[in-house]
Formats: sequence, C-alpha cells, structure tokens
Amino acid sequence: MHPLVRWFHQLGSPPYFDRFAARWAPWAYALGLAVMAYGLWAALFQVPADYQQGDSFRILYIHVPSAWMSMFVFGLMAFYSAIALVWRIKLCEILAMACAPIGAAFTVITLATGSIWGKPMWGTWWDWDPRLTTELILLFLYLGIIGLYHAIDDRRQGARAAGLLALVGVALLPVIRYSVVWWNSLHQGQTISVFGQSQMDASMLPPLFAMIVATKLWFVGSLLARARADNLRREAGKDWVVRMAQERAR
Repeated sequence: MHPLVRWFHQLGSPPYFDRFAARWAPWAYALGLAVMAYGLWAALFQVPADYQQGDSFRILYIHVPSAWMSMFVFGLMAFYSAIALVWRIKLCEILAMACAPIGAAFTVITLATGSIWGKPMWGTWWDWDPRLTTELILLFLYLGIIGLYHAIDDRRQGARAAGLLALVGVALLPVIRYSVVWWNSLHQGQTISVFGQSQMDASMLPPLFAMIVATKLWFVGSLLARARADNLRREAGKDWVVRMAQERAR
C-alpha cells in the first residue's frame, strides 16, 4: 500500500486522529496568529491610504479573507459530507460538522465588516444588495446545518441529515461569487485576484495575502480542535479514551 494511502487509512482511526489533532492544532493556531499579527500591522501602518476611500478601506484586510473563507469552508463541508454519505466514513462526518460553526463565524465577520465598510461608502449600514443578501442566506444555511445536526440525538444520523443540507446548499456558492456580475449591485466588482492581475496597487497586496494565509491556518487549527473534541465525545467509554484519561490523571 502506498504510504500516503496508508496514512489516510490511519487518519480514519479515532485514536490516531486524536493524536494527530492534538499535535498539529496548536501549531496551526500559533502560525496563524503570527501571520495574522504581521498582516494586521502591515495593513494598519505600512499600506498607504486609498485615494478614494481613505483609511476606511483598511477593513478589507479582515472583510475579504473572511468572505473567501465563508465560502471555502462551506464548500469543504459539502465535500466532507459527500464522502461521509457515500463511504460512511465517521471521521468525515465529524470534520463536516466541525466546519459549520467555524464557517458561520467567518460569515458573521463578513457581514459585520461589510456593514461597517458600507456605512461611509454607501451611507447605510445595510442594503438588500445581491452580494449581501446571498451572504446572509449562507449564514442561515450554516445555522440550519448546525441546528439540524444537534436536533437529532443519534450523532451519525444527525451528521448525515445535515450533510444532505450542505450538499443542497453548495449551489448557493456560485450565486454569491457571481452576484455582482449577474445583477446591478452596490457592491464593487472583483478587484483582487490570487492568480491573475489585481486592480489594487501592488503595495496593498502583501498584507492581504498574509491575512488570507492566516485565516486558512486559523481554520485548520479550529477544525482540528473542534473535530478532536467531537471525536472524544463520540468515543467516550472506549478503552483508548479511558486509558488516555487515566494517563492524564496521574
């Protein structure tokens, strides 16, 4: 068996995943905080003010990475859910459900920072703009998945039901992505491209890319930590969990 395939098989083992998550979650958090600290410092003190928006544009360094993460996490959750539904892999159920609260948090940050940014730009905290409205629907989907998962006592049945909702909801992602193209919108069009040419000044991009990396690292740490906690709850009473608790109590 190929070493990578063997590693994926091992990762599906609850004890192995617990050790893996316990080892790497703190590293992901620490690296995420370090990169985030640089990104925020550079965004506040190195980047010049925008010629049109002044200093208010600096909120994009939180808003844009959070918006991208709100969609990325939902897509990943749907991916894990599909694997769990087809192959009945318990770890994928756990990872899918661990994604939901993290993605919901990124969506709340996106909506909040968008409203704060919109006030000086649009003259209002909220407008039923297509991008804002579809992002709000995404938050409701996240909350629906979380609620459905916890409404069913059987954790595996709850994860499967919530996973189906995630798979249906993934159709919203391209609508959010192209809402500013398909409809007249107050929201500005795409000005930042990871792989193509961005319309922002080059001096403004390094802190943004740092924040994009930082949010990814923070997400990995949060995902591992939440999945580990759920894994331990599901495995409570198993011999390996009892042994681990006894070793910690010594």
